[in-house]
Amino acid sequence: MPVPDAPGLRPTSDRVRETLFNWLQPVLPGARVLDLFAGTGALGLEAASRGAARVQLVEADARLAQTLAATAARLDPDGRVAVRQGDALAFLREDAGAPWDIAFVDPPFAAGLWPAVLAALPARLAADAWLYLESPAGHAPALPSDWVLHREGGTRDVRYALYRRGTLAASLDSGGSTTT
Repeated sequence: MPVPDAPGLRPTSDRVRETLFNWLQPVLPGARVLDLFAGTGALGLEAASRGAARVQLVEADARLAQTLAATAARLDPDGRVAVRQGDALAFLREDAGAPWDIAFVDPPFAAGLWPAVLAALPARLAADAWLYLESPAGHAPALPSDWVLHREGGTRDVRYALYRRGTLAASLDSGGSTTT
């Protein structure tokens, strides 16, 4: 899939995406997935291809959102993937649907959106939700204490981590580990 040129767009690498979806494979079938800051939509579209029941892509850039809508229409004829062009924080304030089971959060690093997004997000997620974060290498965004690190990894430029909402015991009971 060609990658459009847009400020702050930093697609998740194939290797990182493969690792993430290996981690999530047991919980993806039937899940409701939220992909904030969707960019190319690679994470959300892959979640749909691996059995997610519903995927919401949120992208602020109008051109990227239009491309995402066309791609979703082509790749997802069943309509499980929805695209919303707009601000991720506004979406979190306005979303009144059922809670999301998995959220992908990978904002433009220079935008300084971590505190606001991570404060608004929990109200829209299930009690046992999974949260995937990409952040600059060496930077772990501060999360509330009810998020437990499940697995993490890194590249030269990016730290990626999967968290589970709940207690450490619940995370470990699900077969989790806190290493890569």
